[in-house]
Amino acid sequence: MSSDADATDTSLPAPKIQLTPQQWRAKLDPMEYAVLREAGTERPFTGEYTDTTAEGVYSCRACGAELFRSSEKFESHCGWPSFFDPADSDAVLLRADDSLGMRRVEVLCANCHSHLGHVFEGEGYPTPTDKRYCINSISLRLHPSTSSAE
Repeated sequence: MSSDADATDTSLPAPKIQLTPQQWRAKLDPMEYAVLREAGTERPFTGEYTDTTAEGVYSCRACGAELFRSSEKFESHCGWPSFFDPADSDAVLLRADDSLGMRRVEVLCANCHSHLGHVFEGEGYPTPTDKRYCINSISLRLHPSTSSAE
């Protein structure tokens, strides 16, 4: 549920950035905290990056680590920003998530272990990896590319 649970999850490497729940609450607004630190989910089709086509880099809203690039973003019509691959293979961590009575794979920021969303495979999207990293907009911050025409 919260990042405190991560502290006892020995299957994950320790996060590089470790703050107390109080420090995270001071850094994040209540909705950001609910999603990033308590594995919440924003409502579909409401996030600021769901339909964004601007070029740039998407970083973790909690710690600023580079996570995804616009070149790996695609339109999945699922209600959340979708990417077929992280910017770097070490940018995210994957963890089994059996909550809500289903088996999913949670995506975490490797740097601070904030919850980003989930990754799904084999859905048939025409992408190079056949993966859909379904990421909450509120977990991201877009840094537009300076060469972008938009």
